[in-house]
Amino acid sequence: MSLPEGPLVLADPALAIDPDEVLRFQGYKRGRDVPGPDVRALFETALAEGRRLMRPRALVRWARVTRVAADALEVEGESLAIPRIGALWGEVEHAAVALCTIGEALEQRVAELWEARELPLASMLDSVGSGAVESLAEYVNDVLCQQGLPSLKVTNRISPGYADWDVAEQRRLFRLCPGDAVGVVLNEACVMTPGKSISLLAGAGRAARVDHYFSQCARCWMRDCAYRRVPARATVHR
Repeated sequence: MSLPEGPLVLADPALAIDPDEVLRFQGYKRGRDVPGPDVRALFETALAEGRRLMRPRALVRWARVTRVAADALEVEGESLAIPRIGALWGEVEHAAVALCTIGEALEQRVAELWEARELPLASMLDSVGSGAVESLAEYVNDVLCQQGLPSLKVTNRISPGYADWDVAEQRRLFRLCPGDAVGVVLNEACVMTPGKSISLLAGAGRAARVDHYFSQCARCWMRDCAYRRVPARATVHR
C-alpha cells in the first residue's frame, strides 16, 4: 500500500451541514429541545448565507510514525504528547496531519452582522460555520480512510485542545504540515486564523485499533466501499 506523498489540498467538497449539529451550537439538546418555526426559518436563512460565503479547503500530509508509547507518538522527529494514545490507537505506522478551514468570509460577515445589531442572524451564521468545519473534518477523516485501503486501518481523528491533548501541541502539527497552502496560520497562543478551522491527526496501521469506541464506517460518505464494516447512518458528503 502506498499512501500519497507530499501535501495534498482538497478543495471545495460539497458538505452536508447537519441542522441538529448547528442547533446544538445554539444550545438546543437533541431529542429534548424542539426549535420553533422562527428558529428553523432563521437557520435556513443562515445556511443559505453560509453556503454563499464559505470556501471549504483542507491540507493533508501523511508522515511516518517512528515510535508509539503509552502517552506519546513520535512522527518524523516530532514527539506528540497525547494521553493514552498507545491504548487508543495501538500499533500505528503512519500518521496523517490535516488542516481544515472554510475561509474567513463567513466570520467577516458575522462581525458585520454583530456591528449592525442583527444578533440572531449573526449567532446562527456563526453556528452554521462551526457545523460546516466539523463536517469538513469528518469528510477529511473519510478520505484518509479511503487512502489507507485495503492494507491499512485508519483511526478516528483527534485534535489538540480536546480529550486532554494540550492545545500547545498545535505548534508541532504545524511544523509537520504548515498551513500556507490553505491560508491557515497559527498565533503565539496556538489559535488558528481563520477561526473556523480545525487541525487534526489520524493514525494508520495494519494493526491499528479503529472500532473500539466508535465505528468509522458508521458515518463514512463512500456508498459502495467494498471494505465497509457496518452500515452508514448518514453522510457528510453529497
